[in-house]
Amino acid sequence: MDSMLADRLKHIDASGIRKVFDLAATMKDPINLSIGQPDFDVPDALKGLAMQAIDEGFNRYTMTQGIPELRAGIMRQLRAAGRVPADDALDVTITAGTSGGLLLALLTLVNPGDEVLFADPYFVMYKHLVNLIGATPVFIDTYPDFTLTAERVQRALTPRSKMLILNSPSNPTGVVLPPDVLRGIAGVCNAHGIWVLSDEIYSAFCYDAPFCSIFPMLERGLLLDGFSKSHAMTGWRVGYAVGPRAVIQEMNKVQQYTFVCAPSMAQKAAVAALDHDMQTQMAAYRRKRDMVYDSLRAHYELSQPGGAFYAFVRAPGDNATAFVQRAIAHNLLVIPGSVFSERDTHFRLAYTASDATIQRGIAVLRGLV
Repeated sequence: MDSMLADRLKHIDASGIRKVFDLAATMKDPINLSIGQPDFDVPDALKGLAMQAIDEGFNRYTMTQGIPELRAGIMRQLRAAGRVPADDALDVTITAGTSGGLLLALLTLVNPGDEVLFADPYFVMYKHLVNLIGATPVFIDTYPDFTLTAERVQRALTPRSKMLILNSPSNPTGVVLPPDVLRGIAGVCNAHGIWVLSDEIYSAFCYDAPFCSIFPMLERGLLLDGFSKSHAMTGWRVGYAVGPRAVIQEMNKVQQYTFVCAPSMAQKAAVAALDHDMQTQMAAYRRKRDMVYDSLRAHYELSQPGGAFYAFVRAPGDNATAFVQRAIAHNLLVIPGSVFSERDTHFRLAYTASDATIQRGIAVLRGLV
C-alpha cells in the first residue's frame, strides 16, 4: 500500500485531536476536556436564518469569493474595530473555515523548500499543512512562557524564510500577545520582507485586555478569522481572509479548484452573526477560565490563559503522553502536548464544557498529583 500512496503523506500523521475525538465515542460518559468546540450552541436566530435560506432555495454555489453582503459587512466591522486600515488595496474572501483560508494562503504564497515559521507550541494544522505543500516548518521554541517575541523570530530567520504564522490568542496555550510585542514582531518581519499570516480565530475570546491585531502593523500580511469559535459554527465552515487585493484574487483562483465556495446557507446566517451579541457567552468563558486556573494553580504548573479557551498545563514528570494515559484510565480526556509541540511535557485542557463537567475534570486532575 505504501508504494501506492503519494510521498507527501509520509510527512503527516492523523490528527492526535481526532484520535481522542474517536476515543470519546467509545467511552461511557467521558469527562471530555479535549476538543476545542464551544459547549454553547449556534444562537437560535442564526439557525433560523440558515433554515430560512434553505427553504427559500439558497442552496446553490455562491461566488467563489462569497456573497457581497457578507464580505462588505466583514470589512466594515474590521475597520470599525481598528483591525484593518481603510485601504482600498485590501480585499476579503470567504473561506471554508479558517482552516480553508490557511490552506489557500499557503498554496498561494509558499513554494516547496520555503520555510514557514511559527511558535512552538502551535496549532496542530500548521505543521502538517506546511509539510503537505512541500515547505519546511520552522518551530520557534517559546517555552517556558509561550510568548513569541521579536528576538525569537529574528533568531529563527534564514535566507529561505518566507512566512510567519502568528496565532494570538493561541491554541493551545491561551497566550495573548500584547501590542508592544506585536509591534516588535511586525518590525522584524517588515525589515526582512516576511509574510505574516495572522490567525485570529479566537479574537472574540480575550479576557483581560481588548484584542489587538498585528495586521495593521504589517507590510506583507494576511488576516484569518471566522465564525466557528465565536458563534459555535464549527460545522458550518465559514471563515474569511483579508489581505492585499492581488493576493486575495490569487487565493480565489485556488479556491475555485479546491473548496469552490463556503456553504451558501451558512454565509447568509453569518451576515447576521456579525451583529449578534455574544457577550453572555464570552463572559461565561472568562468565568470558566478563572475556574480552571484558580482550581489547578496550586497543584500544577500553568499560566493563566489570557484568551481562547485552553490551558496548557505541565504534566507531572514532564511526560504528557504517560500522564494522559493515566487520565484516560480515570475517564478524563485531555490532549498530550506532543500533538501541539516538538516537546511532550505539557497537556492541553479545553474548558469548552459545562461547569459540572469541568468540575469533574478538575477533581480527577487533583487526584492524579
